[in-house]
Amino acid sequence: MKDNTIPLTLISILADGDFHSGEQLGERLGMSRAAINKHVQTLRDWGVDVFTVPGKGYSLPEPIQLLDQNLIQGQLEEGKVAVLPVIDSTNQYLLDRIGELNSGDSCVAEYQQAGRGRRGRKWFSPFGANLYLSMYWRLEQGPAAAMGLSLVIGIVMAEVLQSLGADKVRVKWPNDLYLNDRKLAGILVEMTAKTGDAAHIVIGAGINMIMRTVQSDVVNQGWINLHEAGVNIDRNTLAVQMIKELRTSLLSFEQDGLTPFLARWEKLDNFINRPVKLIIGDKEVFGTSRGIDAQGALLLEQDGVIKPWMGGEISLRSAES
Repeated sequence: MKDNTIPLTLISILADGDFHSGEQLGERLGMSRAAINKHVQTLRDWGVDVFTVPGKGYSLPEPIQLLDQNLIQGQLEEGKVAVLPVIDSTNQYLLDRIGELNSGDSCVAEYQQAGRGRRGRKWFSPFGANLYLSMYWRLEQGPAAAMGLSLVIGIVMAEVLQSLGADKVRVKWPNDLYLNDRKLAGILVEMTAKTGDAAHIVIGAGINMIMRTVQSDVVNQGWINLHEAGVNIDRNTLAVQMIKELRTSLLSFEQDGLTPFLARWEKLDNFINRPVKLIIGDKEVFGTSRGIDAQGALLLEQDGVIKPWMGGEISLRSAES
């Protein structure tokens, strides 16, 4: 992988949100102003807004709170956490290392060059703007026992965000978080398993925190960030709380399945008792959402009849959208 030492040092200097002249930066980094400009372009390629003002230098629109390995690891009593500045994908990082991981081992990144969403979509991942977190879990009961897992992850994430001040965060079946009816976060669960063996699961989560702009060809639905909603959460604190609560809840899920989480889902369900449409390939199915069943299927009411719907190719939108 390309050596990113200089751009990472540069972002650590600019993270305070103040202006820094090209001359000052050149002296600190031992290079010409022209070379500095080249590394500034790398930051822009990473999705960082860097202002250039003649006579003043370079600045970010606002300070960036960088992830701190020592701070995060220091607040966790057990398990490993890798803090990665630049990575292709946090999920792929763990998938490549499954043989050396224990349940609950995690990684967080400042920037993903090839972040993944559901159904092969790209997950837009600008540097320092959001939280990109992945966790490994070994499910001894095998793949069948993972049914409903993404719903549990959504519940935990929503509850953690609510506890830190984002009290209007809700869940959307099967694996998104919503705020004010717009997408705030996504969840991607990837699994490898052999028949009759334990399931090796990697759970990925991306939470929009201060992301200001997106590539319209990548993000195809209404989205929101915490900052826009007036919620400012310390990224390191959020990472720690997510890892702690996910570990606790995954142990509970392993022992008791989805059932203990059903009431918690109902409290958080963004679309319960609202008109919705399911998108299944080219087909649209309209009805009223009635929550989920004990298997994690969506319950859709049509003409007074409630039917469960399950499957990776189903999307949920409010009927008005």
